Amino acid sequence: MNRALRNAPLVAGLLLALTACNDPAAKPATTAPAAAPAAANTPAADATALPVVDEAEAKRMAEQVREQTRHAWQGYMQYAKGHDDLKPLSGGARDWYPVPLLMSPVDALDTLLLLGLDKEADEARELIVTQLNFDQDIEVQNFEVTIRLLGGLLSAYQMTKDERLLKLADDLGTRLSPVFDSPTGLPYTHVNLRTGKTSGKVSNPAETGTLLLEFGTLAKLTGKQAYYDKAKRALVETYNRRSKIGLVGLNINVETGEWTNKDASIAGGIDSYYEYLLKCWKLFGDEDCKRMWDDSIGPVNQYLADEVSDGELWYGHADMDSGKRTSTTYGALDAFMPGLLALGGDLDRAKRLQESNLKMWRLHDIEPESLDYAAMEVRSPSYALRPEIIESAYYLYHYTGDARYRGMGKEFFDDFVRYTRTEHGFAALKDVRSKQKEDSMESFLFAETFKYYYLLFAPASTLDFDAVVFNTEAHPLRRTW
Repeated sequence: MNRALRNAPLVAGLLLALTACNDPAAKPATTAPAAAPAAANTPAADATALPVVDEAEAKRMAEQVREQTRHAWQGYMQYAKGHDDLKPLSGGARDWYPVPLLMSPVDALDTLLLLGLDKEADEARELIVTQLNFDQDIEVQNFEVTIRLLGGLLSAYQMTKDERLLKLADDLGTRLSPVFDSPTGLPYTHVNLRTGKTSGKVSNPAETGTLLLEFGTLAKLTGKQAYYDKAKRALVETYNRRSKIGLVGLNINVETGEWTNKDASIAGGIDSYYEYLLKCWKLFGDEDCKRMWDDSIGPVNQYLADEVSDGELWYGHADMDSGKRTSTTYGALDAFMPGLLALGGDLDRAKRLQESNLKMWRLHDIEPESLDYAAMEVRSPSYALRPEIIESAYYLYHYTGDARYRGMGKEFFDDFVRYTRTEHGFAALKDVRSKQKEDSMESFLFAETFKYYYLLFAPASTLDFDAVVFNTEAHPLRRTW
């Protein structure tokens, strides 16, 4: 799910160097990494051969990503137009709620614009401005609607300057705001868009702490400071309830502030809380966020990082109070962490953890939802078309200039297309071992997976990494205030 951006001149220089050292006439079909010198404790997996991706191959791969994105969008338009998601096996449609909220068009719009798919972007925008209406008597999940719809509308507005998109975002922000009206300021999980009635008092750090990028941007663009203040309070209140050793747990009661599950990790339910501590500082210059990030990343590395052997790095689970290891589980959602570590300046851990991501992927040529990294056995075998492993490859390529990460991206993309492409779109897998497909294509395929694949292979000038911060749904938000 995640991320933010950086140094165009540096990247340009690195790309020139890479072009010189990646001359296809001078290299075999696969190569060990050569660009960035490895740290002394980088694992032996660094020597594993990956496809060579020189500039010509990167251009070809970027075009492949564009064509596959177009294929998925055409499937949506033919079989699910006006609904939330395409069902890629049956050629049907899926809606999250009794009334569709156009999850796929909103999630897709900024990606279609970045990829230069202008016809498809026009189709998505027309659907949004003519059909999307938040005045609905439906109860929605605040977190998912915030990161997908609010984030998507704000990013698309910044890219198009279409005031209708900002008006929709402001309307949505108003309708979601009652979630913050709890005794602690920690948000309820659900709200009725028409009545404002809230529900869901047991939440998690991801849902309580992954709101400030979106509500904060909305505040800056509309001048309505309350959006920022409420979302920031929720983040601070989550941080304030960390344990004495600096960890947060998995579940918290938003009315009492008491933890109901003390399992600490970087996995789903917690992951993007850590992401937003750093990114809120990057986007808004909020020093409170930087302080909270600095206070939090040390305990994460101390108690959750797991040095298995020979520099092999994973992140597992621990008790939030004692720091005692409780499981050696890691999975597709955890794979965002190398990108976040790179964004925070810890390239050593970022590189080593991305090698573990590669090892996880290669176990069955596509990553599982979770595995036991100590036994290297799959625990949850599904694959939901998730983006995090590609996101981390993109961040590491940006910060190191090492073509190894483009090589990883090519391997991931080739496997992804081979095992998930269908006549109508792309299908999640029920089991990565058998490659059995599932009739599901969630909107984050457009928002994140295709976007990160494209940015990994496209020229650095495609998106100014310094100028934006990605929300956890990969919607780039630009500081214009």
